[in-house]
Amino acid sequence: MAATPRDVLDLHRRWCIADSHADSLMWNRDLCARSDEGHVDFPRLFDVGVKLQCFTLVTRGFPFIGGFETFAAVRGWPREARANEWTRALWQIEQLETFCARSEGRARVTTTGAALEENLAQGRLSAVLGVEGAHALEGRAERVAELHARGVRFIGLTHLSNNDAGGSSFPMMGNRPLSELGHAVLGEMVRVGMSVDLAHASERTLEDILAHPTARYFSSHTGVRGAGGGWRNLSDDVLRRIAERGGVVGIILAPVYLGGDSIDDVVRHIEHALDVMGEEGVGIGSDYDGMVALPKGFQDVTDLPKLTEALLRRHPEARVERVLGGNFRRFFRETLGA
Repeated sequence: MAATPRDVLDLHRRWCIADSHADSLMWNRDLCARSDEGHVDFPRLFDVGVKLQCFTLVTRGFPFIGGFETFAAVRGWPREARANEWTRALWQIEQLETFCARSEGRARVTTTGAALEENLAQGRLSAVLGVEGAHALEGRAERVAELHARGVRFIGLTHLSNNDAGGSSFPMMGNRPLSELGHAVLGEMVRVGMSVDLAHASERTLEDILAHPTARYFSSHTGVRGAGGGWRNLSDDVLRRIAERGGVVGIILAPVYLGGDSIDDVVRHIEHALDVMGEEGVGIGSDYDGMVALPKGFQDVTDLPKLTEALLRRHPEARVERVLGGNFRRFFRETLGA
């Protein structure tokens, strides 16, 4: 018998539903208030039983276009927060801290594996912080430690364009490797215990990161090349290497990377990743609020049960539970730190 929407919500409330990527902070919405704008806020996350949500700090705009400072001004960021990439990162951290403080104990910025498990036991949302692009460091590798002290637990060394740390997977970026600064940033991340997000790395930068002997890495939001879709999707070889290091790949919900705009297309990418990586290597990395469309039938995070229903029609509950969050629970329990 197929699972009903009520059955699926019951499962969501029991499971550790986890999503490894949302860009909600850059929009300057009050995440404590339910909104009909965008994809994510605390009330909507609570509605569908999300227990672990990664929030990423975006500090630079599209290549060749730029415009992030104008975007931030339009969204009501204070002038001092818009001043440079470093201040943009710090302000978004402060915003999430404020939202969690106002959540009446229902959400916390989460920085250790023990705190993640405690939050799950107490029914709280674990908010995990990451950075999209080491350009936020403005050339100073020592700032990795400061971000770690402020609660950041992963960094993607590049985002939508090349920076002084390495190469982006965005088209026409030249497939650059990690720079000397990039290697220094990577070394500092390993030293402080921060994970590397591979989502936007060029193939040569990706290879440099994968070659590090001890770095912990994952991909917060991606499609998989073997299932078709977009230019930045990961190859089977990279998927295997991520799984061998205990990493997880968050399958993106954006049709531009899936090669189709239906929930079945998301399922196709999940199933290919499962075939290549095994059951412990696959999760969900939505890219909510990331200026991308969602599949047909998806308006926001409250439609996530539709994906769960689609997976349950084809896979046992235990496997679906891992994909919907169990694998990221394990990964972050291991990597957030003590």
